Amino acid sequence: MTKVKSYLSLIKFSHTIFAMPFALIGFFLAIFENTSVIPGWHTKVFPPAFDWSSLGIKLVLVILCMVFARSAAMAFNRYLDRQYDAKNPRTAVREIPSGVITPKNALAFTIISCLLFIACTWFINSICFYLSPVALAVVLGYSYTKRFTPLCHLILGLGLSLAPIGAYLAVTGEFALLPILFSIAVIFWVSGFDIIYALQDEEFDKSNQLYSIPAWLGKGKALLVSEFLHLLSAGAVVYAGVYGHFSWLYWIGVLVFIGMLAYQHSVVKPNDLRRVNLAFMTANGIASVVFAIFVIADLFINKF
Repeated sequence: MTKVKSYLSLIKFSHTIFAMPFALIGFFLAIFENTSVIPGWHTKVFPPAFDWSSLGIKLVLVILCMVFARSAAMAFNRYLDRQYDAKNPRTAVREIPSGVITPKNALAFTIISCLLFIACTWFINSICFYLSPVALAVVLGYSYTKRFTPLCHLILGLGLSLAPIGAYLAVTGEFALLPILFSIAVIFWVSGFDIIYALQDEEFDKSNQLYSIPAWLGKGKALLVSEFLHLLSAGAVVYAGVYGHFSWLYWIGVLVFIGMLAYQHSVVKPNDLRRVNLAFMTANGIASVVFAIFVIADLFINKF
């Protein structure tokens, strides 16, 4: 049990709360956006390809894909950053530098997670299977980006943004604009809050030739960039609501989502980083979960 807890801590399993709700949005969006009305009956019907038992299996597979992709990405990040983590007082207690998990085991865990992710996509459909190496390249590649670009935050956002598109593809096998709009919202949302989180390591990153927006621009300007990215994210969810013809439930979710974005900027200041973790985990966890609940409720009530 102790080993299990160590690996869950290694991959920050609790952070699944960020992308998983958007994967569920993409999944249920694929179901309810592909219904039609029987003329004269005002009754929703689903395409013949939508077998409810198979959809249940696909939902489980989508969730497993999310877990395995995140596990691979986080374990690889910890493996690749182990030398930097050992030198940084904030991260020296992590599992690899503290000796709880060996680098070899962390790498093995990464490889196994990748293989399980690909295996799950094979059972979903061909397009998900063929695109699985691309998804892994993005989520694993992020770990290298702090070595050469301050735009690494956007790559992290891109990795998490695959959640709604991937879940939509799992159901339909096709791309569509609406899940892409949600993915755009995720890119800017995640990039913005990752910049806030990176404020803690500004001096360490500078002294170790690592790249980040705070190390590049300083705390004050980095927060302005984060605010701008969150404005773009807010714009994306608003446009998605208009484009998708959502009802009042969706807009309640939007208000909560934008409210949580504003809140985290109100509690983190360039000269006061005491509440970074509150802004990072609590505010963004509430933003994603509550938003997803209202979006999915809107789909069930108004599109079923």
